[in-house]
Parts: sequence; structure tokens; C-alpha cells
Amino acid sequence: MASERIWTAALLVIGDEILSGRTQDRNISPIALWLNLQGIRLGEVRVVPDDHARIGDAVDALRRGYDYLFTTGGIGPTHDDITVDAIAAALGVPVIVHPRARATLEAYYAERGGLTEARLRMARVPQGADLIENPRSGAPGIRVGNIFILAGIPTVAASMLEALSGTIEGGRPLLSRTIGCWVAESEVALLLADTERAHPGCQIGSYPFFRDGRGGANFVVRSPDEAALEACRADLVARLQADGRDVAPEGL
Repeated sequence: MASERIWTAALLVIGDEILSGRTQDRNISPIALWLNLQGIRLGEVRVVPDDHARIGDAVDALRRGYDYLFTTGGIGPTHDDITVDAIAAALGVPVIVHPRARATLEAYYAERGGLTEARLRMARVPQGADLIENPRSGAPGIRVGNIFILAGIPTVAASMLEALSGTIEGGRPLLSRTIGCWVAESEVALLLADTERAHPGCQIGSYPFFRDGRGGANFVVRSPDEAALEACRADLVARLQADGRDVAPEGL
């Protein structure tokens, strides 16, 4: 299979509440799945506190190391929502009130008590940024360069991702197939490695589990090329069966 451009992204999760354990992150998996549909691989996830310097350092490293950087959290109306300020500082630009964001919030809050000073904070963006539409709650997400600043609330983040669908350049989606075996992965580790080496462009992941008093594993074959994926999957099944293993074709 010919080599092709692989687009990558990092995710920066921002919030003291995540690190303290008070809130469980529920954005990583949906964002990873959404990125895959756009043909973009999630290559790294970091979690940082609500701290200007820590956010800025992470943003600077990740935006340079990947094609895209997505952030979640810290863009609400309260004093500890400092993501916009920290990212603007990392980029060396001022924070401004985006006129279209202000107009959107004015309309949204017209019958909800009006646009207060706290609510206006959600219209603040790094200078030069564009908006990411958010029909769910009015407050927009933000795009500046290769950085996409999303809300931390999962339903709102999902709404912003929906607005971005099909608008970001990427490659082919990463496809996958799963098969399962009641076998300790250590017993077939060399078999898995040999199979992967025989199929360039494919990856095989092993995910062990213990269930019903015995151990097993699911093996996930991944590739952006469907024909290569199926060839690798079929070869893996054949090798496991030749090794005397019973294979569950849809996984266990």
C-alpha cells in the first residue's frame, strides 16, 4: 500500500475538577471517534489544571507537535475559566470580545435575564480567532490557527464537533475489525507480531480481559485501507486457528 499523509491531533483537557477526581472526563472517547471519522489520528492526551503557565506550556508544545490541537474546558462565565486568556498569551495576541459572539449571546440571553458581564466572558477570544457554532447553548467554541477550543460539558462539546464535521482537512478514516480468543495474550504475542509485520499499513492491538474465571483477549486490526485490513484480519484468524485456537470472529 502506498504511503500517505497521516493527519494527527492532540487533546488538552483543562480543569482542576478533572485532576481532583470530582469530575470524570467524558470527552476523550467521543473526540477520538469523531477525529477518526475526519481521517485524523488522536496521538496524545494531556490533562492540566486551571493554571495559566501550565496551559500555555502545553498549548505551545502540542500545537507545534501535531497538525491540530483540541482543548476542552475553561471557557465558561466564571473567574476560573482562563483557557482563552492562557491560549492568547501562549500565542502572543490580546484577548478581544468577538462581535459575532457577542451578538449571538445577546440574542440567546434576551429572554434569559440579558447579557451580564459574566456571560459576556463567553464572547472573549484570542485576537484573530474564528467561532465554532454551538446551537445547544449559544456560547460558541473558538478556532485560532490549528487550535480548536471546545467546551468541557460533553453535550456542548459534541454540538461544537458536529458543527466542525467535514470542515477540517484529514486523510482516510482508520477502519478496524475485532476478533477474540480465549487465550492469554502472552501465548500468542509472537504470532501477533509476525502477522502485523506481514501486513504493512496494518496495526494489531491486543486487549486482554478476565471473565467467567478465565482469561482471554480481543485483537483489533486497524488500517485506513479496507482491502489490507481484511487481508490482515483473515491471516490473523488463519494463524490463530493453525495454532489450535478457537476464534470468535466478532470478538468476545
